[in-house]
Amino acid sequence: MAEHGRAPDLSHRGERRAHPTGDALIEPFVYQAAPCRVIFGPGTIRQLPAELRRLGSRRALVLGTPARESQARDVAALLGPDAAGVFAKARMHTPTAITDEAMAIVERDHIDGLVAIGGGSTTGLAKAIALRTDLPQVIVPTTYAGSEMTAILGETQDGIKRTQSSERIRPETVIYDVELTFALSTNASAMSGMNAIAHAVEALYARDGNPITSAMALDAIVALSRALPRIIVAPADLSGRTEALYGAWLAGICLGSVGMALHHKLCHTLGGMFDLPHAETHAILLPYVLAYNAPAVPNAMASLAATLGHADPAAALYELAKSLGAPRGLRELGMPVEGIDTAAEQALANPYWSPRPLGYDAIRRLIGAAWAGEPPTGSGHS
Repeated sequence: MAEHGRAPDLSHRGERRAHPTGDALIEPFVYQAAPCRVIFGPGTIRQLPAELRRLGSRRALVLGTPARESQARDVAALLGPDAAGVFAKARMHTPTAITDEAMAIVERDHIDGLVAIGGGSTTGLAKAIALRTDLPQVIVPTTYAGSEMTAILGETQDGIKRTQSSERIRPETVIYDVELTFALSTNASAMSGMNAIAHAVEALYARDGNPITSAMALDAIVALSRALPRIIVAPADLSGRTEALYGAWLAGICLGSVGMALHHKLCHTLGGMFDLPHAETHAILLPYVLAYNAPAVPNAMASLAATLGHADPAAALYELAKSLGAPRGLRELGMPVEGIDTAAEQALANPYWSPRPLGYDAIRRLIGAAWAGEPPTGSGHS
């Protein structure tokens, strides 16, 4: 693996297959730019009041999690009379019961805008409310989740997590204030960053991929794989935090621009079934799913090998996650061993597209290896 702190060799970028005439050949593609305003930099939270007013909001509801309620109240204080209240009950996987509770406040207090500060849980709640109301959203991420850049919502009801997409879900504005990530623990930073890398990796072999998202994905992987080890050593380093948040933004654009595949399906399935922590589940599963798909995506694997400085990208990501302190297997997150069979069945019940055909035995072996924390080489091969 490339030495941390040294930029990986990206000389492969820009290469194209040779056309028989000798000219470079660019495959046909479709690229749709997403309509989202981004404000990036240290101290940018101070632009929030003006941004809400630009969107026409004068009675905003500030959303947060129970653990970060004080942070949500600080945001409400910043907004002054433009904040109509605080709802700090967001939870992982966006349970519909929590959304119903928030909706009662939205209707009672005539809320006309939403501010979400935190990670994917809070963003998910804002999106769920927006889907039902079409209220404008301003998201202020404090993690590297990336979901703030998408029009996708995953909601959980009765242990089943279902995803849907709508432009009503996509936030109008995202404010990336680097200083707000300083409070993120080194462990949470590492796991959230691995989650972001997963978005970028799957974008490289997406069915609807294109040169723009592929370039962004590689930049995201470079930035995050370089910044996360630095954050472990120096959590308050502005340069490292800036690079990590920049990489997370790029990965979020990838997540919102092209369809995800098997990795995200498995994470949604396992997270919803066993209430597993979202970022840690992504960090654990990523190398195994990449190893499974490797034979079907040689070009993506070549790009990843050059970017990560390792002949086996799945092994490189496994070692990176290990060096960052990721749990060694799904069992450490509390997933029961008897859940492996059930999870494999559920993953195939309504499968995402996958570059490699899906089969029960192979998916079960993949999940089993991830549960045990074994090295990923050949984990999904039949």
